[in-house]
Amino acid sequence: MNYKLKHSRLLTCYSALLYLLVVYGKNGTVSPTDATHMISLTPTQRLEWLSSQPQLSGTRTTIERLVTSYEHFLQVTDASKNDLVALFGDKVRSKQYWESAYTFGDLVFEILQNVGKENRFYRLLVV
Repeated sequence: MNYKLKHSRLLTCYSALLYLLVVYGKNGTVSPTDATHMISLTPTQRLEWLSSQPQLSGTRTTIERLVTSYEHFLQVTDASKNDLVALFGDKVRSKQYWESAYTFGDLVFEILQNVGKENRFYRLLVV
């Protein structure tokens, strides 16, 4: 289901990029050890780590909103395939879920922009 992929892939990929952006911002480089440590963390653990970084205090609220949004996604999708098909068959509810998926993407983008500003690695990721 595309709804599931939208959340899971975004969180998996972008939590990794965000982690690496912060490491690069702190150290001016990303070592193989840094990358190995990032891989050892789950996407939500990466977000927890981001929240603990003092230089990201201004982004903490957005990270918390992202985590809350992901928790909502997990609650919605904790159902059988038939139940999910029925949920998404309801046009009103389906629209709400898709809007929440776009909001999730917007939150990821906002964090990425905040973390990436004034970071050369961010430019390399984008261009």
